[in-house]
Amino acid sequence: MTTSAAKRHWGPPALHGLLDRPLASYFLLLSSAGLLLVIGLVMVFSATMVKAYAEEGNAFSAIMRQAMWALIGLVGFWLAQRMPVGVYRRVGRPLLLVSGVLLVILALFPSIDVGFLSTDGLWINVGQIQFQPSELMKFAFLLYAASVLVRAGPKIGLWRELAVPLFPVAAVVFLLVGYTDLGTMLCLVAMFFGLLWSAGVRLRVFAAMAAVAAAGALVLTLVASYRMERLVSFGSPEDYASDWGYQAIQGYYAIADGGWFGVGLGESRQKWEWLPNGHNDFIFALIAEELGVVGCAVVLVLFMVLAYSGMRIASRVDDPFRRLAAAGLTVWIAAQSFINIGGVVGLLPITGLPLPLISDGGTALVVVLGAIGMLASFARAEPEAAAALRARNPGRWVRLLWAPLPPRPHPRRVPKARTTRSNET
Repeated sequence: MTTSAAKRHWGPPALHGLLDRPLASYFLLLSSAGLLLVIGLVMVFSATMVKAYAEEGNAFSAIMRQAMWALIGLVGFWLAQRMPVGVYRRVGRPLLLVSGVLLVILALFPSIDVGFLSTDGLWINVGQIQFQPSELMKFAFLLYAASVLVRAGPKIGLWRELAVPLFPVAAVVFLLVGYTDLGTMLCLVAMFFGLLWSAGVRLRVFAAMAAVAAAGALVLTLVASYRMERLVSFGSPEDYASDWGYQAIQGYYAIADGGWFGVGLGESRQKWEWLPNGHNDFIFALIAEELGVVGCAVVLVLFMVLAYSGMRIASRVDDPFRRLAAAGLTVWIAAQSFINIGGVVGLLPITGLPLPLISDGGTALVVVLGAIGMLASFARAEPEAAAALRARNPGRWVRLLWAPLPPRPHPRRVPKARTTRSNET
C-alpha cells in the first residue's frame, strides 16, 4: 500500500485494504442500504402485526403491502442503476413540474373524492394506489438543482447566476411542500444547503438563505395549530401527556423499557394501541424497545456507513453532476434520519418524517430505493471502479441482468498502480 493511500483512512491496516478496493464504495452502499431495508421490513412486521390481525384478521396483511412496495422499490433501484447520467440531468425539470402540479392539487383540494381520484392530507389516491407527492419532490428537486448548479459552472459564486434560475424555484418548492408537510420542507432545505456547499457557493449566500428559511418555517408553524402544539409540548411533553405530548411520552416509555438488549423481537408492549404511528415515524422507539441500545446502535452505524459511502462517492467521481447529486442525496438521507431520530429521542420537535428504508410507507421507500440506485450507478462510475469493472469484462448476461459497464474513465484519473492491481483481479 502506498503512503498516500494509507493516509486516506484511519483504523487497522485490514480496514485500509478493504477501503482501498476499487468497488469499496459500491459494496458499502449496497450492504448498508440492504441491511437497513431488511431491518425495516422485520420491524414493520413487528409493529403492525397486532393491529393488522385485530382489524383485518390477518397479521401479515400490512407487511405484505410493505414487502410489495419494497419489491417495486428494488425494481426501481435496478432501473436507476442502469440509467446513464444524461438521463438524470434531463428528467429533473419535467419531474419537478409533475411533482409541483400534484402538490398544488393537494394544497387546493386537501380532501376530495371524485371517481377513482381522492386526496387525504398528504396523500393522493388513484384507485387502490396511494402515493405522497412530497416524497417524489425530494428526488425531482435534487436532480433539478444539481443540473442548474452544474450549468452555472465557474459563475457559481455570482449571486445573479443563482437568483434567476434556482432560488425562485426553490422558494416555490419549499412553500408548496411546507404548506402540507413542514418536516419534508426542512429536509429539502438541508439537501439544498448540501448541494450549494458542494458546489462551492459563497458563505454569505448561506447566511441569507438560513434567515429566509427560518422565517418561512416560523410562519408555516404559526399558521398550523398542530405544529404549534408540537412546538409548545417539545420542551416538557410530560405537562401535556394526555394530548399534545402523548406520542412523545409513549415513545420515551418504549425506549426506557428496552434497556441495553431490549425486551425481544416482536415482544413490544407499546405497539398494543399505546404508541401512535409506531410503524411509521416512531418506529425507532419500537427498535429501542425490542432490540435495546444494541439494536439502535446497529441502525445508527448502518446509517453512518451509508452516509460515508455517499460522501465517498461524491468525492471520487469526476463528473460534476454526479458529484453534486451524490452529495445532495447523502445530505437528504442523513438529514431525514437525524430529524426523525432526534424527534423520537426528544432532541428535536416531532415532525412526522419517516425513517428512510425502515418506516412503513410505500412512496417513501420506492423513492429512496430509486435514489440509492442512482447513487449505486455513480459508485460504479468512479474512475478506479470503472477501470476495474472494464478489466473484469463481465459477461453479456451479467451486464443485461444487473448493470451495464460504466463509461470509460479518463486515463489521467486512474492511478497507474491501482489500475494494474485491478487488472490482475
